[in-house]
Amino acid sequence: MSFDGYQRIKFEHRGRVLWVTMDAGPMNAVDFFLHEELARVFYEAQADEASDLIVLTGAGRAFCAGGDMDWFQEMIDDPAKFRGITVDAKRIVNSLLEMEKPIVCRLNGAAAGLGASIALLCDVIIADEKALIGDPHVKVGLVAGDGGAVIWPQLIGFARAKEMLLTGDMLRASEAVAMGLINHAVPAEELDAKVDEIVGKITGNPRWAVRWTKTAVNLVLRDVANKVMDTAIAYEISSNSTRDRQEAVTAFVEKRAPNYTGE
Repeated sequence: MSFDGYQRIKFEHRGRVLWVTMDAGPMNAVDFFLHEELARVFYEAQADEASDLIVLTGAGRAFCAGGDMDWFQEMIDDPAKFRGITVDAKRIVNSLLEMEKPIVCRLNGAAAGLGASIALLCDVIIADEKALIGDPHVKVGLVAGDGGAVIWPQLIGFARAKEMLLTGDMLRASEAVAMGLINHAVPAEELDAKVDEIVGKITGNPRWAVRWTKTAVNLVLRDVANKVMDTAIAYEISSNSTRDRQEAVTAFVEKRAPNYTGE
């Protein structure tokens, strides 16, 4: 597969491993183009006959640090644009959970919001120990509807997941390992070696045993996503129309504390 037509994602085959790298500026913030590409890349990676395993990472100093503020403002100004991305939002989550090939997340830097959801929906997450991960949707006035409500409770339980989602706090990778959110946190200079180690262990096993074991484990997660995503996205669309949503984005851009009114 050639993977032609991508603007924000790069591809490299290393033997039977396909490296998929988000490359959308230094923080890999999600805009319309990256969102659209993320909605199809995992289906196309599954169909790539030249690979048996996917490594997902980010270029620059972040993995994927959430949504682009200009894009956020566009969707506040024109709510139809927000409604227009909902199908792709579901495709991103569903494609990760439906893909049979194992996917290893190389968490090279910050993963926030949708970036965190994408990382956590991978099969094995290996992070730079200094990387931050969290879902600060509430801090920008949004419901955590694009995967956070699905995956966080399944990984760390409802009590801790609700604390993280309701505060919007970010975790150091070492903290995330301690609570069972991700698999490994290592010094930056050891990240690639650890990724190679895990990739080698997985690809050293019979292909179909690996793929179908992953598929069997993900059946429960797919069921959860089917139950949660439509409602969660509907709530997220509604939250995009609140006054506090606009205040959150404006305050972020102006680098000041927000003044929320509850409206």
